[in-house]
Amino acid sequence: MADEKSQDEKTEQPTPRKLEEARKKGQVARSQELNSIVIIFMGMLALLIFSSHILSNLIHSFHFNFNKIGTTEVTTATFYNLFIANGATLAKIVVPVMMLLAVTGLLINLAQVGVNFSMEAISPKFDKFNIIKGFKKKFSTRTLFNLVRDVLKVILIAYVTYLTYKSEMKNYIPLADQELGQIFSFACRVALKIMLRASGVLLFLAILDYAYQKYDHIKGLKMTKQEIKDEMKQHEGDPLIKMRIRRIQRDMAHARMLQEVEKADVVVTNPIHIAVALRYDVDTMSAPKVVAKGERLLAEKIKEIAEKAGVPIVENKPLARALFEAVDIGMSVPAKLYKAVAEVLAYVYRLKGKI
Repeated sequence: MADEKSQDEKTEQPTPRKLEEARKKGQVARSQELNSIVIIFMGMLALLIFSSHILSNLIHSFHFNFNKIGTTEVTTATFYNLFIANGATLAKIVVPVMMLLAVTGLLINLAQVGVNFSMEAISPKFDKFNIIKGFKKKFSTRTLFNLVRDVLKVILIAYVTYLTYKSEMKNYIPLADQELGQIFSFACRVALKIMLRASGVLLFLAILDYAYQKYDHIKGLKMTKQEIKDEMKQHEGDPLIKMRIRRIQRDMAHARMLQEVEKADVVVTNPIHIAVALRYDVDTMSAPKVVAKGERLLAEKIKEIAEKAGVPIVENKPLARALFEAVDIGMSVPAKLYKAVAEVLAYVYRLKGKI
């Protein structure tokens, strides 16, 4: 029972294939909080960068409209011209800011997710109308984390605002003797200070939120040991079948190798544990080649075939061991073994009366 339970528990990290399939479905770790705070921060930065541009266009618009009062007849044509002129001024103010925010939104999404297009993420899912499932989500770990995050956000922003106002308290009384422009400038400076400090707090919370979203994403994709086995069978083949295929391939390779023993000139043995079959053709080969080799049962099989085919069997323990360890089947004998192999071949040729 304990083994069955451990098989059902999702304790294993998701495989790369599982992560890739989830990504194709649009299931990625992404923090909306991080998106929001970066866009807010860049919005404030944009207002600072384009402040002189915005102010000059607003002043120009005010002058333009006030100059029209009492001097322009109200008709459809003049109203249309005013609409176009003010629209153009508004576009000059808004477009640079909106473009900067759009680029920021794109870059922050790319930083979190990368390039990923998925239509499945926006396709309608009817299981979202499941009341019971929706009710369970209300009491999930993610909901609890979101609640704690939002409460902490409100508390920290309120605390930062309080500290900022408190630090500026000594500057409030002199405002009574200052002009409206100076008061407005002071208010803007305090508001900007609050927004920047609040943005820092929100950015810290957004980073924590992204870390949690990533953790929760991986946790949701965890797999059981059985799921990993099934995936391996599905995409890589059943291990038992692969083992059987390898065994069949090995047997076929052995069969082809043993067929070459009959064509060998000599079989060098250990004499019991190792057997190496050599073949040398003066016209086609630059050096003798190992056409078959084996140890234990395979060595016995090589010797058996050699005896039936009339291939000489020579006992030479050092040479057999050296050939077995240094030369693969189908490869030529290395130069360092030429002399030893030549002596064996010369002995065989003498037996056959070739020399």
